[in-house]
Amino acid sequence: MQIIHAKQCLTPSGWQSDREVTICEKGRIEHVGSFSQAPTHRAGVLLPAPHNLHSHSFQRAMAGLTEAKGPDPKDSFWSWRRLMYKFLDQLTPEDVEAIAALVFMEMLEAGFGAVAEFHYLHHDVGGVPYANLGEMSERIVAASCAAGIGLTLLPVYYQFGGCDLRSLNGGQQRFGNDPDRFLSLHADAAAALVHGFADNAIGVAPHSLRAVDPSGLRTVVEHSATGPVHMHLAEQVAEVDEVFAHFNARPTEWLLDNHPVDARWCLIHCTQMTNTETIALAQTGAVAGLCPITESSLGDGIFNGTTYLDAEGAVGFGSDSNIQISLFDELKTLEYSQRLRDRSRAALATRDRSTGRVLFDIAANGGARAGGRNSGRIEVKALADLVALDDDNEWLCNRHGDAVLDSLIFGGGGQSCIREVWSAGRHVVTNGRHFRRDAIVERYKLTMNRLETDI
Repeated sequence: MQIIHAKQCLTPSGWQSDREVTICEKGRIEHVGSFSQAPTHRAGVLLPAPHNLHSHSFQRAMAGLTEAKGPDPKDSFWSWRRLMYKFLDQLTPEDVEAIAALVFMEMLEAGFGAVAEFHYLHHDVGGVPYANLGEMSERIVAASCAAGIGLTLLPVYYQFGGCDLRSLNGGQQRFGNDPDRFLSLHADAAAALVHGFADNAIGVAPHSLRAVDPSGLRTVVEHSATGPVHMHLAEQVAEVDEVFAHFNARPTEWLLDNHPVDARWCLIHCTQMTNTETIALAQTGAVAGLCPITESSLGDGIFNGTTYLDAEGAVGFGSDSNIQISLFDELKTLEYSQRLRDRSRAALATRDRSTGRVLFDIAANGGARAGGRNSGRIEVKALADLVALDDDNEWLCNRHGDAVLDSLIFGGGGQSCIREVWSAGRHVVTNGRHFRRDAIVERYKLTMNRLETDI
């Protein structure tokens, strides 16, 4: 048993002082109460560690390689995507495992307690299946075990190159499956999870309305009757235009008219929605999966956060392309996008909760729901996904309550305050450093030194 004594602790009922939190051998919170026994750990501030709800781990290896101006004077998401396809065609299963392990380690050091991996790199170059269809899924599971992170594995169904049902080409071929082969691959991915942690979960991820047809979407959603369903939705203007041209409806409009979207759905990005669509999606209970750093990098647009939260919509955060893995910067970027658009301040704050408190609460609650994970709160029986902070420093200065979260997110030194992180009770970060950092980084560097980075 692990026993944490915290000067401040954020619980579902609010901030509490001088709390003892015990973690049982199964990785769950067993007790939250007054100090009663000698601690194994101490924390200035103890928070639930949010679930990173959207990651393409292999893209971490591309960070910094796509910032030069290309031959097209109007660089965009679509030109970036072509570079991504070129880069991934050299990745082996061993490379993917090494890169994912680094990404998962960095997430833990950033304060995330678990990850939902939107996993679509399934096959070898040219789309040739590996002898074991679940080869790449097994590599993701192995990487999560090396890092000690809780995993929601989301095998991605990807069949077409666009709404006109054109064939996949180039790097896209490594993603592709027809419905039958995808269901076999999904079964192999589920089997791979047996070799991971007991707290892991599996869901399904039809990639987008561009990459699956209506029949295939229905097939894979019905196949995954109980797990999370994640899908990219309304990310780019060109995507909205393409969907409208083929379905005579905008992406969000078409999805809500044709599927019983509910709380087990997580729709990623949603940066191109009207106010009417924003309110309608919020009312379904689905989680809007936001990745503000990547959305900024790719020029996706600004999520209509004020309207969505006013409609009591659920929101969570992911790191998507993993160009920067920073929980607090993801939250800050969302808030600042609302301020820039509306020329306002404290855009997401409410009368009883500060901006930082709102952002952190929605990250913890929405991420747990999107990951199908019993986490996101410091409460008996919840998984012990926890982050302990040092508050006696120049960033927090022993502040109390919501001022702690505001300082973490907007004060510039938030990640430096992280001292300990647990994922389902696994103590993976000590004194701000992952317990396998040296080995994971060394393997990653060997991989990167072999890869061609001139893309």
